[in-house]
Amino acid sequence: MQVGFAKLLAIVVVALMLNSCAFKTIESYARPTDPDRPNIVLIVFEDMGLRIGAFGDPIATTPYLDQLVQQSVRFPNTFTTSGVCAPSRSALITGVHQQTLGTHQMRTKSPIPGMTGGGLIEYEAVPPPEIKAFPELLRRAGYYTSNNGKTDYQFGDPFTIWDKNDPQADWRGRQTGQPFFAMFNILQTHESYIWPEDRESTNPLLNAVTQRNRKELASKKKVTDPANVVVPPYLPDTPVVRADIARHYDNIAFAEQQVTDIIDRLKEDGLLDNTVVIVTTDHGDGFPRMKRTVYDSGIHVPMFVRYPGGSLAGTVDDRLVSFIDLAPTILQWADIERPAWIQGQSIQSEARRDYIFAAADRHDQVPGRTKAVRDARWKYIRNYRPELAVLRPLAFRDALPTMQEIWRLAAAEALSANVSNLLSTPRGEEELYDTQADPHEINNLSENTEHRQTLARLGKAMDDWIAQTGDLSAVPEAQMIENMWPDMTQPITAKPTIILENGKLILRSGTPGASIAYRLDGGDPITGAIYSGPVNVPAGSIIAAKAIRYGYASSPIARKVMPK
Repeated sequence: MQVGFAKLLAIVVVALMLNSCAFKTIESYARPTDPDRPNIVLIVFEDMGLRIGAFGDPIATTPYLDQLVQQSVRFPNTFTTSGVCAPSRSALITGVHQQTLGTHQMRTKSPIPGMTGGGLIEYEAVPPPEIKAFPELLRRAGYYTSNNGKTDYQFGDPFTIWDKNDPQADWRGRQTGQPFFAMFNILQTHESYIWPEDRESTNPLLNAVTQRNRKELASKKKVTDPANVVVPPYLPDTPVVRADIARHYDNIAFAEQQVTDIIDRLKEDGLLDNTVVIVTTDHGDGFPRMKRTVYDSGIHVPMFVRYPGGSLAGTVDDRLVSFIDLAPTILQWADIERPAWIQGQSIQSEARRDYIFAAADRHDQVPGRTKAVRDARWKYIRNYRPELAVLRPLAFRDALPTMQEIWRLAAAEALSANVSNLLSTPRGEEELYDTQADPHEINNLSENTEHRQTLARLGKAMDDWIAQTGDLSAVPEAQMIENMWPDMTQPITAKPTIILENGKLILRSGTPGASIAYRLDGGDPITGAIYSGPVNVPAGSIIAAKAIRYGYASSPIARKVMPK
């Protein structure tokens, strides 16, 4: 049985008290209708670590985010499942780790090692048939779901997930009184926005990105002094690197204004005190040894939750949170039963995680396979390809001035040992870090005899996790693609069959795991409802239905006129 939303807030209060977190008296709040089905807004920044003043960063210029954090519960120990966007986002939207889904490579459109000819291969992952994106489950339960454009799940863009998906999408297309889930992606903190606005490249794609950045950041102000930034020990401390870090801070200061716009819209529509607002980022900062890695610099992210009416404002929940925990949490808020295949656990639960897990695999043309497990203090990393350096030539990353600075200093043999190690091979097969004493994860303790028990405990936790979740990263990518798309041909979802039994509509597809959208007026079914069971059908209805399995091509439309 699912617990109502109002009861969930009481659970949070008890949990916070038991955890000895900062606690304030819960504020009462009133909802005009259906208090157990709140509206939910999820705001996801790109490529942004803990660079928010309220999360302890003294350099950040984030006054609005700081104010919103004070109205929220802060979760300072939140971690993504990957240090790069597409695998991380696929795990977020399903509550399932990317190597279970087959979305672990970055990206499914790249020159793929091991494929015949080594050319550009494009495919979409095909997750196990039962797995669905949680917004689709919300739609089935009556929610209106919207997303402002970016998906990047690597299993396609099934039309069953979103009622509306475009850059202007929000809750305003829903029916009166209909609860909603609205997702917003804030792009201006992305790695590519750190590139100089006047850069030129022989790569037309990179030049196109630069032109976009120049247009979108035209009104950005410089608010960060490069002399004041802190350069981590795994990056060179040079004017070039400092300028990049300062530019990133400025981009964050510019981008936070979009959160203001979203909150103002909720206020304008009288919805803020009926809506849960979650703010986080898709992974850590877009710098070398941060993005695309499983170090904390790549996976440790800010997250805070503003509850309706500001309940629990200013409190802190220090539990470990994984990105796969968002799906079951949101489903629980919506009073929807948690599917058995979800691998995360709700942050509303009194239970606390012992570990979070993360992985890094191929990035564009650069192969790799690394996994990590972390508890509240210790981080264990397993390198399956120790012959590969942490940093290798990668066109998109190499466009960043900081990365160009690393290559320049490496050629001059002028890198510090901490930076030079990132270019060296072989790496250790195992790494162990005390994240309290060594937050930058510089001192590998895996060969220290004092920590053998910790190493063994975390190694076992990783083995158990792999056994429980499955690991498609252990399968050569060419073989995985063949299993999903035989002969590199995208399978087509079977056309739905339309059956009428005792006045009820029954829809089926011959493709296991297919989702079906339908309308009763003959209109385009992808704008209709999501089928979840037999439906009463008025006489004379013109039924139109279309099916899609994630990773497959959609089916043809099936139509049938019901007798009058």
